[in-house]
Amino acid sequence: MTLAPFVRIVAQGKGRARPLTQTEAQAAMALILAGKAAPEALGALLMVLRLRGETDSEIAGFTAALRAATRLPDTAKGADLDWPCYAAGRTRGAPLFLLAAKLVAQAGYRVALHGWNSHQGGTADLRRALQELPLEGGGLSYTPLELLNPAAFDLLRLRDTFGLRSCINTVLRMWNPLAAPVSVQGVFHPTYRGLQSRAAVLLGDQDLLVIKGGGGEFERHPGKEIILFGRRKGTELDARAAPLLQDDARRLHEPDHPLDLGAIWSGAQDDAFARTTVTGTAALALWSLQAAPTLPAATTLATKLWQQRHSQNRSSL
Repeated sequence: MTLAPFVRIVAQGKGRARPLTQTEAQAAMALILAGKAAPEALGALLMVLRLRGETDSEIAGFTAALRAATRLPDTAKGADLDWPCYAAGRTRGAPLFLLAAKLVAQAGYRVALHGWNSHQGGTADLRRALQELPLEGGGLSYTPLELLNPAAFDLLRLRDTFGLRSCINTVLRMWNPLAAPVSVQGVFHPTYRGLQSRAAVLLGDQDLLVIKGGGGEFERHPGKEIILFGRRKGTELDARAAPLLQDDARRLHEPDHPLDLGAIWSGAQDDAFARTTVTGTAALALWSLQAAPTLPAATTLATKLWQQRHSQNRSSL
């Protein structure tokens, strides 16, 4: 089978084209991941979807195919929290969310970061931060996309060819390769919050939290109200969280406020905005994991974890 029938469905003309069903989308992506799609057909399909926008069923089907195509060794399995990291925004600064993920791991959870953002320069590079700071281990892991699924990595790199993002950016956020029971996801464009939440319903995902985060990562801006999308215990989540800081609406990554991730973690640099970004992001993740019954209680827990971050003991919740 070729990709041509699926291209025909979405591109055959006004009044005749229609979205792919979830089953069709899964079959199309299975062909793509197996290397059985002609590059011309692949480009046509992705750019038609880019032009008109992906549907819930298409994202769910593509994600299901990626999950089915992922074969990980047993040693790579067993995560409590899935944390995708695929931001490509030029506005990214130091990956403060990494410190938040470490706090969640210190609370006793297995946090699985995965992604690809080493194309980002300077302080925004997550891999560079992981190399420079001794944060991995103790419940926190990071796996590069090119090792998890080379075919998916090739799809993501098509951005360099097209000059545009494609649906694979959304699919990778939905992927959850280690099948963790809970997922936290950041988006750059607000419309994708609902798209990912609705696709999760079709996939049968029970617990995930989606926010508009800094540069597209799961990273909370402490000076702004945020809208929470996703699923909680299988029920639709649509809530709001008030700002953690008042009268501080600066950009999350302000060039005039350079941050040293290592210095912030060690305490050598004390920046209230950065510290609250970390604890506020960790609180959202902890609340998603139901480590605390309410978001304020999760914020209190995250603050306590920050204060005790240099303790040698890892909590066991």
